[in-house]
Amino acid sequence: MSSEEPLQNPPEENPEKKLSKKELAKLERQRKRQEAAAAASAAAGVSGVTLETEDPLAANYGDVPLNDLQSKEISGKKWTEVKDLTNELKDQVVLIRGRAQAIRAVGKKMTFLVVRERGFTVQCVLTVAQDVVSPQMVKFATSLSRESIVDIEGVISVPTQPITGASQQVEIQVRKLYCVNKAVPALPINIEDAARSDLEIEKALQAGEQLVRVNQDTRLNFRVLDMRTPANQAIFRIQCQVENIFRQFLLSEGFVGIHTPKLIAGSSEGGSAVFRFDYKGTPACLAQSPQLHKQMSICGDFGRVFEVGPVFRAEDSFTHRHLCEFTGLDVEMEIKEHYSEYLRKTLRLTFEEGVQMLKEAGVEIDPLGDLNTESERKLGQLVLEKYGTEFYILHRYPLAVRPFYTMPCHDNPKYSNSFDVFIRGEEIISGAQRVHVPEFLTERAQSLGIDIKTISTYIDSFRYGAPPHGGFGVGLERVVMLFCALNNIRKTSLFPRDPQRITP
Repeated sequence: MSSEEPLQNPPEENPEKKLSKKELAKLERQRKRQEAAAAASAAAGVSGVTLETEDPLAANYGDVPLNDLQSKEISGKKWTEVKDLTNELKDQVVLIRGRAQAIRAVGKKMTFLVVRERGFTVQCVLTVAQDVVSPQMVKFATSLSRESIVDIEGVISVPTQPITGASQQVEIQVRKLYCVNKAVPALPINIEDAARSDLEIEKALQAGEQLVRVNQDTRLNFRVLDMRTPANQAIFRIQCQVENIFRQFLLSEGFVGIHTPKLIAGSSEGGSAVFRFDYKGTPACLAQSPQLHKQMSICGDFGRVFEVGPVFRAEDSFTHRHLCEFTGLDVEMEIKEHYSEYLRKTLRLTFEEGVQMLKEAGVEIDPLGDLNTESERKLGQLVLEKYGTEFYILHRYPLAVRPFYTMPCHDNPKYSNSFDVFIRGEEIISGAQRVHVPEFLTERAQSLGIDIKTISTYIDSFRYGAPPHGGFGVGLERVVMLFCALNNIRKTSLFPRDPQRITP
């Protein structure tokens, strides 16, 4: 065949000959459905869209695209915080952002949505109404996963009956609802379960009801979720204010805030509870406290200093009150005559008096040793029974159980110018007058097996003239634990570090 000859069309095939009667009937039904849908769309004036997907209010709800969440320009929208939603805003339009804490559908035409922002909650209501809320919008609301971030715009209303399921005593009649970020449908822990106290669970058990108990390890494994409970929101806000009051009081008393290094050449406290590592070929460790450098700051003529910062202890203690990293509230100051300058009237017992009280109660204690956890608790109980207080100071500890930089007592070198402060039978503050004579400081360090070379710059600081001084350290997490009467320090550490936990 020549290339110029025209190609002949193949004979036409009738496709219906290859289809069964069943298949032809299916095609006919499909064709009729399409024709009916096209006719309905034409009647509605919206060509090409079926009634099943059509929603004239579709712009009022849905998932917010990532592109719209990437910072661009300021829109001028006015946001209201959930805590500020009060009766005074009745009939006003508000815009809020928060988490979908609870979602409850009432049939297909109404949904209740509780939105939470920083511990405050408000009930939002979606009710199908022409030109306001569509059935599709209600369906979208019920499909949201709990803990998703949502934006809601609506009108404030004030119910006649008290609202028991939210902190705010108003409702939002929802007009617009957008999902900013979706949470996974199945959360590893339920916030409602995690929010229950042990007391609630025990009461339920006594009433024959079994409630889910979220154990501590599970809470810490999913700490981000655990933080969202009302109790944890309160604990860490209290902790923030304890630190703030500490800082503000000291500033008002003429103290200067400092920041000391946490990578140091030698142990700051002595003992074995030290994290050691290689620092560019040189042995180093994490600071057990800012002790050495806050004393050096006194030698640098700051007079009164304080620091709020991390403290590291290589603890092998698996107790309710020990951590490998905690926040230290530290103070150091010059003293003119005596290290005991605490002015408030507070019960003060010498260590020897404390040991005698324990001995009389049948508890044998080494008079030149330290108190263990059980002895401290027992002494706290005895003090409460005898003196009617849970807050007291125990001073003049045996020198052998205090750090090398502690000043001995003038009348008995076996004891020291040191003190601990106790709340509810547990130590929260430890302090003392410091040794400020370099030769004596060297002698004390050597007696405890500390390599003088690793702290030579610290000792040298006292060779250039050093004033008598003293100070103390406070464990922030422990103070808050005892103040709130909690049973474990891990509850007051945002992301606790103990011998078995380095994540999250």
